Amino acid sequence: MSPTLLCPVCAAPLVRGERTYSCAAGHSYDIARGGYVNLLSGKPPAVGDNRDMLAARARTLGSGVYAPLREALCEVAEREAAGAALLDSGCGEGYYTEGLAAHAGSVTAIDISKDALRLAARRLPTATLAVASAYHLPLPGESVSLLTCIFAPQATEEYHRVLTEGGVMLLAIPGPRHLFSMKTILYKTPYENEVSPYPLDGFRFCGVREVGFGFSLESPDAIADLFAMTPYFYRTPREGRERLLALERLSVEADFRILVYRKEHT
Repeated sequence: MSPTLLCPVCAAPLVRGERTYSCAAGHSYDIARGGYVNLLSGKPPAVGDNRDMLAARARTLGSGVYAPLREALCEVAEREAAGAALLDSGCGEGYYTEGLAAHAGSVTAIDISKDALRLAARRLPTATLAVASAYHLPLPGESVSLLTCIFAPQATEEYHRVLTEGGVMLLAIPGPRHLFSMKTILYKTPYENEVSPYPLDGFRFCGVREVGFGFSLESPDAIADLFAMTPYFYRTPREGRERLLALERLSVEADFRILVYRKEHT
């Protein structure tokens, strides 16, 4: 059973009705046609991924090029926390959440993008979905036993709060050589990604699963879609962007780290 959502105004439990979530204090939140609820209070600092970015990501992920990472995440989740109450923080369009759901007892997913939640709702018809910030999770303390954060902002204090004692947290991050061949085209001096030290306050680091594989993009459109998924899309000089988007084909290497943690009492 999914944990109870909390009212973002008064933190009271929300009860789901046919069309709304509401609390005892009278605060009410409409359930969107897709099945998600918007619990962002106030104006968020960002609106998350826009529709064009999400469409590009959906096409790339739908092609299966990142399937090895999804399979590895599912294997780690099954080994570490089979049947757990899952929270996917920053779920995006739900590609990885959908895979993880097969190994979870219940699924709750949040993202700050309404457009992302619309797509996730199609993949996750039985999940609890909320537009919400990772830094103010609308969940009670110690209410989930598996938390995943896949290329999303890490709000480790909030994650520690909502995880049960001994609960598992999986963080997926890029490895040093992720998309390095793309960087050699975008930048005159390409650089490896920095990987931060693994220890985190309040968590016991249990290990890392390295996931590396290659794939080919066989059209300019496929190259443009992958580029739109990356942070380089916003910070690449025009010359580098033009070099990349002029290509007909690109061989790419993927390099990821799945970090495994257990919550410790503090």
